[in-house]
Amino acid sequence: MKHIIKRVLKRIIRKIYYLGELHELAEKKTVYDWHSVVSFENAKIHENAIIANGQKDKSKILVGNDSLIVGTLLIYPSGGQITMGQNCYLGDHSRIWSYNNITIGDDVIISHNVNIMDNNSHELNTKERVQNARISLKEGLPSVKGNILSAPIIIEDKVWINFNVTILKGVKIGEGAIIAAGALVTKDVAPYTMVGGCPAKFIKNVPE
Repeated sequence: MKHIIKRVLKRIIRKIYYLGELHELAEKKTVYDWHSVVSFENAKIHENAIIANGQKDKSKILVGNDSLIVGTLLIYPSGGQITMGQNCYLGDHSRIWSYNNITIGDDVIISHNVNIMDNNSHELNTKERVQNARISLKEGLPSVKGNILSAPIIIEDKVWINFNVTILKGVKIGEGAIIAAGALVTKDVAPYTMVGGCPAKFIKNVPE
């Protein structure tokens, strides 16, 4: 009987010690050296953010003062640049992927689940697309540009981009514009207008 009680007590002690270790690990937060992959001074990079700098050149990703990054910034090994101004916000699970050039002004609000891509991601030619996709799956993203179509994206100051919006290559969004939730933006948006829908269309003018 004594031996049984001892075994039970040992198990309880082990569990308490194990739970204590888990609690200690949960309290610890990994500190990542964001300065190695992105250029910023007074901006904030949230612990859930992802900065994927395929070129390993921090000058290719610039974030202005007092901006907050919670989502993902990605540039490809074969090209791309992201420039974000001051007082901007990039929400949770939002992704900015650049193969060409994406420029974002000051005071821009980008909500959650937004996708901004200045490229087609894959080649249009089927044979070429399949071949390069196989290489990427085995070896990672290529360091040489292929025939992927791309065009710069410009988002001017004071733009508000709502959740679940997708912005495609070659688009310019004018100052103070509002992109309604769930919109697919394939064409330029005039300053101080609201657009929405799939594809996005003019809804109304908004006050300056």
